[in-house]
Amino acid sequence: MIINLKVWRQDSPAVEGELVSYQVEASEDMSFLEMLDVLNEDLIGKGEEPVVFESDCREGICGSCGLMINGQAHGPEVTTSCQLHMRSFKDGDEIVVEPWRADPFPVLKDLMVDRSAFDRLIASGGYVSVNTGAAPDAHAVPVPKPNADRAFDVATCIGCGACVAACPNGSASLFLGAKITHLSELPQGQAERDQRVVNMVGQHDHEGFGGCTNIGECTAACPKGIPLDVISRLNSDLRTALRHGR
Repeated sequence: MIINLKVWRQDSPAVEGELVSYQVEASEDMSFLEMLDVLNEDLIGKGEEPVVFESDCREGICGSCGLMINGQAHGPEVTTSCQLHMRSFKDGDEIVVEPWRADPFPVLKDLMVDRSAFDRLIASGGYVSVNTGAAPDAHAVPVPKPNADRAFDVATCIGCGACVAACPNGSASLFLGAKITHLSELPQGQAERDQRVVNMVGQHDHEGFGGCTNIGECTAACPKGIPLDVISRLNSDLRTALRHGR
């Protein structure tokens, strides 16, 4: 396949970026990131600066490989960029590759953005700090299966940021809702439940994420299928906490 790329190039956060055109010969069996590896090998061979992009596991687990591909978070398939394959495109296609577009995710270089805002969200309350005992004690705490299943399902969020990139408002409500719901379903998360949601929503707004208007682009782009109703749980927990005067 011959692929015509337009790739966002930006030297640093302090300078303006631009789309630069490249042509790559790729196999339909390559992943999207492998295709970018081929591009970088060509660039290095020509003595040019390779394209900076982020990746780690390349197995759809770590969430580091976020890219806007033809205006869609992670591209045309509901999966991570590393699990997107070139067979999703046709010979001669033009593909525009850009970084996540959200104010709280500033571009560091080329396709890599700073997602430390997510880390600060978790640090503000996305954990259990009360003494819940060791592993044997956890086994002794009964958890209804529907609650355990729900907690497990929403805990699959990998923090890739596709929900923020896809949202017209740049909201992180799906990410936040997943983290709140995960702990709200478990008995170990109850002691700090009110303070957790107040602190995390406050940090969300402080970071500059937008408000949720229930458009649903977030869950449509989520590679792990986090459902939209976690935002309802987030809002419900926040209202309850405010009634309790937290």
